[in-house]
Amino acid sequence: MSTLFQNYARRPVHIVNGQGTIVTDDQGKEYLDFTSGIAVVSLGHAHPAIVEALKQQSEKLWHISNLFASPEQEQLAAALVTDTPFGQAFFCNSGAEANEAAIKLARRHTKKNIIITFEQSFHGRTFGAMSATGQDKVRQGFGPLLETFRTIPYNDKQQLEAAIDEDVAAIMLEAIQGEGGVNQLDPDVAQAITDICQEKGILLIIDEVQTGISRTGTRYAYEQTNLQPDIITLAKGLGGGFPIGAMLGTKALAESFGPGTHGTTFGGNPLAVAVAQAVINIVFEDEFLQQVQRTSDYLIDKLQATLPQDQFAIRGEGLLLGIVCQDEVAPIIQQAEAAGLLLVQAGTHVIRLLPPLTVTNEEIDKAIAILASILLDEK
Repeated sequence: MSTLFQNYARRPVHIVNGQGTIVTDDQGKEYLDFTSGIAVVSLGHAHPAIVEALKQQSEKLWHISNLFASPEQEQLAAALVTDTPFGQAFFCNSGAEANEAAIKLARRHTKKNIIITFEQSFHGRTFGAMSATGQDKVRQGFGPLLETFRTIPYNDKQQLEAAIDEDVAAIMLEAIQGEGGVNQLDPDVAQAITDICQEKGILLIIDEVQTGISRTGTRYAYEQTNLQPDIITLAKGLGGGFPIGAMLGTKALAESFGPGTHGTTFGGNPLAVAVAQAVINIVFEDEFLQQVQRTSDYLIDKLQATLPQDQFAIRGEGLLLGIVCQDEVAPIIQQAEAAGLLLVQAGTHVIRLLPPLTVTNEEIDKAIAILASILLDEK
């Protein structure tokens, strides 16, 4: 019997090596990895720039704590906020931690308690982030949650307007709900959110943990909308596989997070910062972003040409895409794995495609051929 808590429904595959989009298990079998560790391995497995950054930093300094100045954190923060509405950054270890920081900052700054979130959202599994998450399967069994979250349907402008009162500190959302089904925010609702926040002095928090760091073809997904956030949260692809999270906020919020208000032992660790800097030095380049968009167009075009549109729908942006199926997708994902393609679902009826941002057209062709052999054989 395993000595691990069985809180993960683990697949019976032991991955031991990865290069780019290809991973290999302990039996020598190769797979196309279209999960990227759930949108984490942004530059693929063992990217040379990340390997070198980690190697160099590991030979200098692993940890010193946030008691001391960090020019490296300052450099990374400046790169993340350049040409954005933001002026401040806080570093942590995960997306859930980044969202906890955002929740705390919003409440402390506004001196209000209510945060509006949305059904099918996912913000993490710590108590605050779980309370913000709009999925019962995540929240069940833990007793009373924080009562200061008001969860409403996604893309429902009428219910959004009805939820607003003088106690609302912030609205918190994903521009594309990844885990919840690759659901995209309607532009009219996005504009309503922007108008409400500006008129009522409500903060807007955008959870970019899955969508950020060029995953959708721009640095941050909100840049493809008319949303005007005060705070965004980052993690996953920021470290390219090394744990790091971040919260970015406007300069107006700076005084609300003074000394002693928040902290984390490992946040902004020298190893994590060095790797994250190496990642964004690549993925924030205009040519790289344009390549992600071209790759996305190629992938979408191939999917639409291959899968009957009366049976399957494609949604999402960049390399965060969903295939909406009529049947439950868990068996499909199992068959794909057996055929050498790793996938992850987003809800019961959506296959989520999250290849590395460096995936090639040839690798896309191979993945779609495997998918087609399964999906079209069942029809």
